[in-house]
Amino acid sequence: MIQKDKWAWAWVPVLYFTQGIPYVLVVTVSVIMYKKLGISNSDIGLYTSWLYLPWVLKPLWSPFVDLNGTKRKWFLSMQLIISLAILGVGLTVPTSIFFTTTLACFWMAAFASATNDIASDGYYMLGLTEKKQAFFVGMRSTFYRLAMITGQGLIVILAGFLENYYGDNTKAWSVTMIAAAILMLALTIANFFVTPKYETSEAIVQVKPEGFLDVFISFFKKPNIGIALAFILSYRLGESQLVKMAAPFLLDKTSAGGLEYSTEAVGTIYGTVGVIMLSLGGILGGILISKDGLKKWMLPMVLSLNLPNAMYAFLALTKTTSIVAVVATVVLEQFGYGFGFAAFLIFLIYIAEGISKTSHYAIATGFMALGMMLPGMASGYIQEWLGYGGFFVWVVIAALPAFFLLKFIKYPADYGKKTNTDDV
Repeated sequence: MIQKDKWAWAWVPVLYFTQGIPYVLVVTVSVIMYKKLGISNSDIGLYTSWLYLPWVLKPLWSPFVDLNGTKRKWFLSMQLIISLAILGVGLTVPTSIFFTTTLACFWMAAFASATNDIASDGYYMLGLTEKKQAFFVGMRSTFYRLAMITGQGLIVILAGFLENYYGDNTKAWSVTMIAAAILMLALTIANFFVTPKYETSEAIVQVKPEGFLDVFISFFKKPNIGIALAFILSYRLGESQLVKMAAPFLLDKTSAGGLEYSTEAVGTIYGTVGVIMLSLGGILGGILISKDGLKKWMLPMVLSLNLPNAMYAFLALTKTTSIVAVVATVVLEQFGYGFGFAAFLIFLIYIAEGISKTSHYAIATGFMALGMMLPGMASGYIQEWLGYGGFFVWVVIAALPAFFLLKFIKYPADYGKKTNTDDV
């Protein structure tokens, strides 16, 4: 077996950049693509939200990945499948049944991406010592964010450029997705060469199935788990709907209540400024919780996650198309989202505490994904019913359940606070 930490400077950045690309393509870029190809908001909200399902169910098959084959074989196989699935999207966009075929390809990419997450994270923990895991966590997060910028920014900007170049949205998005597939294949090849073979199939320890059942049961026996799960499901109730309709709102014609921005403009605003502010908000949130503990910052972070959403309502109700107002809205919303999400992640870590911490965290994140999927499915129908102005007002109102549940959830006030012993 190869020594731990070998070539980590090479493989950590590539592996986590690769992990981010398919997620952003499936969850974010698909929404913009379908909007530009003429799909209704109700169908966009419903069907693209279903694509969250693999991340909801991920805890159910993670043991299978752990017990069969090496993590390296798993993530290389999944990355190849993702490349082929995205290629399938690009090749079938020009067909008359593109909505069905591209959704099928996105589904394949989503399941492969969720499995790739399991294998990549397992490989990270296996290939690095505990000290190096902590050391490289910043680099891991940075390159995942760079993947977000590449997907939401550069890939969308490319699509916008090609829309103008070809004068044909269908051809533009076909070429864009084929290019994304080539990028994914190049990253797969890079991972093949830079990731050492830290493990062998023979070294994998077999665990009895009933052990996994006990892990799942023990999660639902945690104290106050019902209130905790209700809080997890409602924490992003407003945001989960906004993320599905924000891009369509910016892209839609003014006659339909939108702002009629170009694809390139949306890619630039969300993929560059938006992602940077999202990252800064998350970093600041983590620093403040480590300084003061979760209790002090929980309410301010829930507020920061939801209050900026009111600016979208302002834009829609006043029909403001000013670039300054739009960029300011995205900056505040993305920064608030990153800042508010920090408290959510720490709460998930607290819920997972115990003997089966890794498995319980996976279950908790499954509920987190469910909290994004279900409201997102209804978002398009609500928007078409209420219009953009009414929809964004509803998004603000949807934050109320989380505020109500705040007084019922229980956790140590100083949870997440850095102590002097953490520096030792």
